[in-house]
Amino acid sequence: MQTLLIIVLLALMAAVVYSLVRGIVAFLQSHKADIEDGGTRQKEMQLKQNKMMMNRILFQGAAIVVVFLLLSLAR
Repeated sequence: MQTLLIIVLLALMAAVVYSLVRGIVAFLQSHKADIEDGGTRQKEMQLKQNKMMMNRILFQGAAIVVVFLLLSLAR
């Protein structure tokens, strides 16, 4: 059981890093789009940035739950 939880935890950690990087890239692209297009693509990029950052929060919450379960099983 602990091995499975560790694998799930590692997958969640990877998902957190992935969504963080995607959110930062969307953030940088929104500023670039604002400068180049006069703000027409900026709303699309901001929505993508918000989606990635919300995913990051969800993955972090799930990782905290898995860590709690691992600590509970270790007792």
